Amino acid sequence: MSSPTSSKSDSGSASHSWVGRFFLKTAIFIAGLGLCGALLGALALALAWPNLPDLSAMTDYRPRVPLRIYTADKVLIGEFGEERRNVLRFNEIPDVMKSAILSAEDDRFYQHGGIDWSGVARAMIANIVHMSKSQGASTITMQVARNFYLSSEKTYTRKFYELLLTFKIEANLSKDQILDLYMNQIYLGHRAYGFAAASRTYFGKPLSEITPAEAAMLAGIPKAPSRFNPIANFQRAKVRQGYVLGRMKALGYLTDAEYKQAMAQPIQIKSAAGTPSGGYTIHGDYVAELARQLLFDVYHDDIYSRGFNIYTTVNSKDQEQAYKSVRSGILDYTRRSAYPGPEETIDLPAGIEKDPAKLDSIIDDLQEKYSDSGDLLTGLVLSADPNKITVARSSQEIIDITDKRALRVVARGLAKNAKAGVKIERGSVVYIHKNGDYWEVINMPSVQAAFVALNPQDGAIQAMVGGFDFDQGKFNRVTQAWRQPGSSFKPFLYASSLERGLTPATQISNEPFSLTAAQTGSKAWTPKNYGNEYNPMLTMRQALYKSMNMVSIRIMQAVGPKYVQDYITRFGFDRARQPAVLPLALGAGSVTPLQMAGAYSVFANGGYRVPPYLIDHVTDSSGKVIMQAKPTIAGDAAARAIDPRTVYVMDDLLRGVATYGTGARVHRELKRDDIGGKTGTTNDSRDAWFAGFTPKLVGIAWMGYDQPRSLGDRETGGGAALPIWLDFMRFALKDQPQTPPGPMPPGLSKIDGDYYFSEFPPGQAVARVGLPTGDSLDSNGAAVGSNDGIGNLLNQLSGGNTTRNGAAQPDKVPF
Repeated sequence: MSSPTSSKSDSGSASHSWVGRFFLKTAIFIAGLGLCGALLGALALALAWPNLPDLSAMTDYRPRVPLRIYTADKVLIGEFGEERRNVLRFNEIPDVMKSAILSAEDDRFYQHGGIDWSGVARAMIANIVHMSKSQGASTITMQVARNFYLSSEKTYTRKFYELLLTFKIEANLSKDQILDLYMNQIYLGHRAYGFAAASRTYFGKPLSEITPAEAAMLAGIPKAPSRFNPIANFQRAKVRQGYVLGRMKALGYLTDAEYKQAMAQPIQIKSAAGTPSGGYTIHGDYVAELARQLLFDVYHDDIYSRGFNIYTTVNSKDQEQAYKSVRSGILDYTRRSAYPGPEETIDLPAGIEKDPAKLDSIIDDLQEKYSDSGDLLTGLVLSADPNKITVARSSQEIIDITDKRALRVVARGLAKNAKAGVKIERGSVVYIHKNGDYWEVINMPSVQAAFVALNPQDGAIQAMVGGFDFDQGKFNRVTQAWRQPGSSFKPFLYASSLERGLTPATQISNEPFSLTAAQTGSKAWTPKNYGNEYNPMLTMRQALYKSMNMVSIRIMQAVGPKYVQDYITRFGFDRARQPAVLPLALGAGSVTPLQMAGAYSVFANGGYRVPPYLIDHVTDSSGKVIMQAKPTIAGDAAARAIDPRTVYVMDDLLRGVATYGTGARVHRELKRDDIGGKTGTTNDSRDAWFAGFTPKLVGIAWMGYDQPRSLGDRETGGGAALPIWLDFMRFALKDQPQTPPGPMPPGLSKIDGDYYFSEFPPGQAVARVGLPTGDSLDSNGAAVGSNDGIGNLLNQLSGGNTTRNGAAQPDKVPF
């Protein structure tokens, strides 16, 4: 029997033994986890390391001259290539620039091995204290790795590769080489790469002449190139410059006297001639990209290093006006649409206006997410009520919006009972825009538009804008958007009918009708006129002026869908995209705005098909012309597309549309008699068009959503697209003399105020087409219930009666 003392001792030993075993197992478990982690890390490293980029490309400074693209009047609009920078050797970069960069970005650059662990710790502590991402810890080496080879996506995989590449760079390059790479190739806004290029872009001088004040301003840009550069936001750049100068003084790069002198130095912004910033005086992004693509198809990657120069057909002044017109038209549509609400609303701390640094940090993050778009600027709402909206662009730039016109546009977002998501309140992220003499809040447009203008005599493109903002996507709606043309297609149908015996005086039924699914072979079809306006009969001229759908369908019936399909290929349309069915009469096929421009050129130039072209000539680096356009010229007999008589009559009809019809606003505002044109609105107002021309200039304007949906019940080509066209033409046709109609072609006569072909004189031309009131179509599309034998198209082509000049004629419609 053991004593109490012995029992206690055994119990203590057992307890100590259990604790020991627990800690031993825990240690083994942790060691196992560590070993597994090490093995996984080693495996990941073994797999990832061989896939890291070859660093030789980073240090390849072989001179390469970029591809440059110009307008016809020699204004630079695009530059593509690997050397859009002024490369300097490390010892050519002034010390003041190097010290400014190190002070701004990485003051321990020469001490750490690629990752500044003390900086990481400081950033973590600061971010925890401020409960936000107020500091980062990227070193210069990490930025080199990220900017050269990696995407900007925020994933763990990308971060892992960034760290590995950072270590590889540090292991293979000297510190001076790394800093050299950074200074020569970092992006600094306004298409400037490297500090030498940035010095010319912002100050118009070589980097060797830079002052401490200017060096500090340049060194402050990498944090946010689109917002901290002095052209985009001078006040923000000045604030950042002050911070960098303070760091330079604290680190001993500047004396107190030099610091004060730098702070007092006035900064003059001046872009040097020949820089992208100084040269891109117009918005020609869509033109430049298309020209690049066209030349790439010939020379492939060689175009980026051989010093090619592309001279386009575009006129710089017309191009800039087209850009303004498209933007203005889209913003006007956006204003009259229901305001959808701010981009988002964040929880904005009370009193943050008293902490400029923290407010700027929040705005910086928001502007990274919602970038500016030209003159559409991102802002943060500080307060809002029905009478005033206060918006901050930065802590130094506060804008009060009080104009009643501006507040009316967003009134539904300022109402007390505004729905969540629509309400404008403190913390709302909005876009602001200077509209004339007042600021407004306006949402980033979701609708798109396109405009193209060309010379109909040779097809040279004068201006081209493929959307609201090229930076939001390179999709060029002028060349790539296949859309239904709606009523803007009707002139081609009417032209085909003139060559089949109809005249502008032909009477055509404008009564409604419908087809059942059994009759169409697919689904029921009940076409309507816009506004539900119908008449027993209209002349073809009246019908085109009013854009009556019922008349167009009956003309299609009278001429024959297959004939129309064949005929319109003369204008450059794709047969496969224009089905030989009755809805083609209403523009149910697919076209691009550029196709429409080429097609309307046939009406403008006397009946010749002149394919549009963009590149006039290309030179090599020595200035030698290596490619020269040879456009088709109107007047070339081989390019004749349609009968000159047809052109003359259609020109007269389309001038009437622009004077008395759906496009009458053209004549009212421009007060010219030499303009022809046609509005176009598709079913449910999904596409809005205006196509207009003079003998010297064709312009096509389109508006719609990329994912087709209604623009609104009241939106038409005349209300949505025509203003864009007018805004451009008002500029392009200013001081241009009017061109009167040419002489009437042989074989065409004007009798009783209208035109007749010699083979279809009065008495032989088709006098009436269509159905009398109350008639309908049978399953074959033929008229039933007709009392006077007046048939529709299919009836006529199958031998039914057609009324010619009021008398029953048993003949078919002439081919």
